[in-house]
Amino acid sequence: MSFLLDPWPWYVSGPLFALVMLSLIVFGKNFGMSSNLRTLCAVGGAGKWASFFRFDFKAQKWNLVVVLGAVLGGFIGSHFLQNQSSVGISPETIVALEGYGFENPGSQILPNELFSVAALSNPIAIALLLVGGFLVGFGTRYAGGCTSGHAISGLSNLQLPSLVAVIGFFVGGLLMTHLILPYILPLIF
Repeated sequence: MSFLLDPWPWYVSGPLFALVMLSLIVFGKNFGMSSNLRTLCAVGGAGKWASFFRFDFKAQKWNLVVVLGAVLGGFIGSHFLQNQSSVGISPETIVALEGYGFENPGSQILPNELFSVAALSNPIAIALLLVGGFLVGFGTRYAGGCTSGHAISGLSNLQLPSLVAVIGFFVGGLLMTHLILPYILPLIF
């Protein structure tokens, strides 16, 4: 049972990803989480207000099982299949995060300074969440899919637009992490 608690090596998880992607290709399906959000909005009636949500969402209901599996798998993984109490981050990152005001960086995946109800009392944090959410939504729509869809499904199908999108995601993430985030975090704390 202890093998379930340790991270799986690449030679186990990689072929499992390949098997899932192969089965999606065989059945003519594409993987991605942003399409699930579109489907959920369509189910909720968003098509009354925006034409983007007017489509046959019943044909995409299989994809909602992916969302359920991700939520259920995340819950099972975090509550039952975890043998470490801390997150493995470098000592330099811990020092940098302590400098920003984090109390115990690396002690948990979602630090309370950013992911608690108390953090939502800060208007700057709320503004950052709203702007960040808008930018992620805009980027996902503009790129024609999300990071998981392009990086997993698109690249495995050898789609050039997915390669361009993934390169853009990485460059944007690096710019945010190294050039913008160091100026934003002190505003929150």
